[in-house]
Amino acid sequence: MHWLTSRFDIDLSSPRVMGIVNVTPDSFSDGGRFASTSAALAHCEVLLKEGADILDIGGESTRPGSPAVSLEDELARVLPVLREAARLGVPVSIDTYKPEVMRAALDAGVDIINDIWALRQGDALDVVAAHARCGICLMHMHRDPQTMQVAPMEGDVLPGVSAFLRERAEALAARGVARGRIVLDPGVGFGKTVAQNLSLLARQSELLPLGLPVLAGWSRKSTLGAVTGHERPADRAAASVAAALLAVDRGARVVRVHDVRDTVDALKLWQAMQNEAAPR
Repeated sequence: MHWLTSRFDIDLSSPRVMGIVNVTPDSFSDGGRFASTSAALAHCEVLLKEGADILDIGGESTRPGSPAVSLEDELARVLPVLREAARLGVPVSIDTYKPEVMRAALDAGVDIINDIWALRQGDALDVVAAHARCGICLMHMHRDPQTMQVAPMEGDVLPGVSAFLRERAEALAARGVARGRIVLDPGVGFGKTVAQNLSLLARQSELLPLGLPVLAGWSRKSTLGAVTGHERPADRAAASVAAALLAVDRGARVVRVHDVRDTVDALKLWQAMQNEAAPR
């Protein structure tokens, strides 16, 4: 299994680590530590040394209740970073829902569009359908970042999440987009309760019959804080690594994380165990 992207065919026979680079002053996790271009690029270098396979760069916080960022501000934040990151020799992803940012990012050499709105804003679907090869991550989100936790989903979320992701993948396929370009993200924390997020993890394998790779984004999420009692996101690193491992064990092929080094080490152990368990 491969993820086809603008410049790279990413081999998903082993789980891949997507390192998070927040070029924002109000990130829920790192509090704007990498908001400048120089700091963001230095962080990219660190994540690559720690073993990141993909860099995911974003210029707008999507934490619950976060205000929207103007197009001009988002472009000013991310484009200088994207242009330099595209020269680092690894796949680069842009975390955005704005079609104009997508176009500019693809023109700058970006490989993947990672969209929390699953291409439902403006002509985002047209942007990626018109591109020859860019990878796409479609995420499930209930409502929007401003209201998703005010009125989260009700009941069993798996059927709704699965149906939504199937519909969005089919919308891309109908536009001629190869299935090998698409990865699915169930959207942990985006309009779901703690119990529903844990159910998504426990039953994540139920998404595999959709026939597309799953990306899991558990890193430092509030559900982990609810379980562990750690209010500060930075204190949730151990739980984040555990959640990433559990997600991979349930079929995720990509994990989106802040704590790259520890996640890479944990996955090395998981892979070594898998290798020994394989028939000889």
